[in-house]
Amino acid sequence: MTRSTQKWYDKPMTKLILVSIALTWIFPIFGFLLSSFRPGEAIKRTSWWDAIYTGTIWSELSLQNYQEVFRAENLDRSFYNSLAVTIPSTIIPITIAAFAAYAFAFMEFRGKNVLFLFVVGSMIIPLQMSLIPLVQLFKDGIEIAGIPIIPALDLNGTFVATWFAHTGFGLPLATFLLRDFMMGLPRSVIESAKIDGATNFTTFFRLVLPLSVAGIAAFATFQFLWVYNDFLVANVFLGIYKPENLVVTSHMSQIVVGRFGEAWHLRTSGAIISILVPLGVFFGLQPVSYTHLTLPTNREV
Repeated sequence: MTRSTQKWYDKPMTKLILVSIALTWIFPIFGFLLSSFRPGEAIKRTSWWDAIYTGTIWSELSLQNYQEVFRAENLDRSFYNSLAVTIPSTIIPITIAAFAAYAFAFMEFRGKNVLFLFVVGSMIIPLQMSLIPLVQLFKDGIEIAGIPIIPALDLNGTFVATWFAHTGFGLPLATFLLRDFMMGLPRSVIESAKIDGATNFTTFFRLVLPLSVAGIAAFATFQFLWVYNDFLVANVFLGIYKPENLVVTSHMSQIVVGRFGEAWHLRTSGAIISILVPLGVFFGLQPVSYTHLTLPTNREV
């Protein structure tokens, strides 16, 4: 490739800059991983880079921190709680958002643009501003002039409360992303299906949904990682009411680390253990996200 036709990303200087940025990100992660294998006394005595410089790092490495974390009480239950919160909180908003995105992308109805603007605008509202109103809503419901609009369900302290909360927080972004993804689908195929007599229901399930698997998988990855790593929402709606329902993030903070920070050296090993599940989900959904589906013919519709 000649210099005149060489792309900017193929130039040696660009590659050097990108490698430097990658190493800048990897360097603290490497230290984080090393610290997870160092005993608490060694961490308090010297930093990990000093231990590497003096050559004492290799004699300090052990599985002591991981053994202490695995011996923590109710660790297996906290993983179950995290999955019980995360899986429905990922499936529910994706299911609702897929239907809403199809309506915004391919259906015509009055007020569509205003309603979509409202959906986009709701993403700007800070999550923290919604917590207290949601706690009151889940406990007391809504009454207008003494007339109950939403009954008092007393959901606080249950998994259902976290499902509703995460669905509400993730639904606007899911609708926005899936709508933009569906807008990029070949409209000629959708119009051909409608000309052949396909209803919106058939078009959605036979055409749009299979073609949107990559977009759905991409958002499912983001939603799963966000909900699984969440500390605030799960603690507000679940943990403070029933300590036995602590999720992994709360468990690592309140039980493994200790209430007074006496076991702070276990944070690194606890964090490594807690990210195993989201890492598995992330890499497991990557092939789906990059799958190119074949466009069905009109006869298949």
